[in-house]
Amino acid sequence: MMKQLPKMPVPGLVKNAWQEELHAVIAWWESTMVDYENGGFYGRVDAYNRLHPQSDKGIILNTRILWSFSLMTRMYGRSSYQSLAERAYEYLFTHFRDKDLGGVYWMLEAKGRVVADRKQVYAQAFTIYSLAEFYRVTFDRRVLAWATEIFDLLEHHSRDPRHGGYHEAFSRDWGPVSDLRLSNKDRNEAKTMNTHLHILEAYTNLYRVSPDSLLGERIRELLQIFLEKFIHPETGHLTLFFTESWEPRSDEISYGHNIETSWLMCEAAELLKDSDLYQRCIEVTKTIGLSTLAGQDQDGGILNEGGPIGLINTDKDWWPQFEAMVGWINAWQVTGDPRFREAALSVWEFTRTHHKDYEYGEWHWCLNRDGTPNYKEDKAGPWKTPYHTIRALHEASSRSTVAGPSGGQPVD
Repeated sequence: MMKQLPKMPVPGLVKNAWQEELHAVIAWWESTMVDYENGGFYGRVDAYNRLHPQSDKGIILNTRILWSFSLMTRMYGRSSYQSLAERAYEYLFTHFRDKDLGGVYWMLEAKGRVVADRKQVYAQAFTIYSLAEFYRVTFDRRVLAWATEIFDLLEHHSRDPRHGGYHEAFSRDWGPVSDLRLSNKDRNEAKTMNTHLHILEAYTNLYRVSPDSLLGERIRELLQIFLEKFIHPETGHLTLFFTESWEPRSDEISYGHNIETSWLMCEAAELLKDSDLYQRCIEVTKTIGLSTLAGQDQDGGILNEGGPIGLINTDKDWWPQFEAMVGWINAWQVTGDPRFREAALSVWEFTRTHHKDYEYGEWHWCLNRDGTPNYKEDKAGPWKTPYHTIRALHEASSRSTVAGPSGGQPVD
């Protein structure tokens, strides 16, 4: 029988700041990103907070908007949040859904015309993830049916019955494509850690609302793949890219993906109520938590990437900061190691000091190593969404309690 996790003691000012920022971030998206002319939400705001209303609209941005407003509706019951969640759902269903061949398209232009119709498995996963969250608000069986339909498509087209795991991308008609990459930053390989991680996350959220036995079996398979293929048992680092038959094709270290994986694995195993699997996930969580400390700079921020001979990318993107905060809170919860509590609070202090845009709201995408903003990336766009920020602030707040006067014991 798995025990209920303790809540991590934090200063009251920290817990209050997490809750306040949660509402501030969603308010920025509510006031800035709604496209009243063309429907849905705008596709881009640049690093200088300038709206680009004619920019393309990406599926990742739009599914993550749906997930964020659905979560906020479920947690706080505000009608304005639900209205925007419904807006996001209707736009997905009307414009991104492939009515003939199933799944969702990758990219639309501003008025809703399809400009990239490939079936990226990562995108299908985020659609399942957001639909499951929206179902938790609406209990609309049509929403659940659509999520289940995409699950069935992935199981039929993407799952590899020979080698295990899931293939990366397909053409509109679910045929092979030569370019499998999510972005030009990725390697063109058949299987990736990142896509598998978010299939796991999507299937976990779907299992919450529809605990089907096949879905549970697939979650177990994914956890086994992480334990046996992706995670190095000694270093705690994850291999990011593989061939179809699981030959490694990378050696870079993504500290943000490492720590994000650790807490999402625990979440999945806990939901399955599989004590043995959960214990294995706790063990790797400690290993990953400690190895991620190597990616924490002296100022508390998380560096983007390392490698076998040292640092590769010393920028500090916003999302690894938030994933580290949640990942280390989870690591403290399952191990009690005080180093994880200290690390979580220090990365939050760095993030709120340097990443937050105090003038215009939301968070800068990227910082230079010295903590100054790097304006080469967007404030909002196909990959800059409310998801990492909203999720982390919600998780941190819900997993913590206010510490006592000494800073150690929670207040009764």
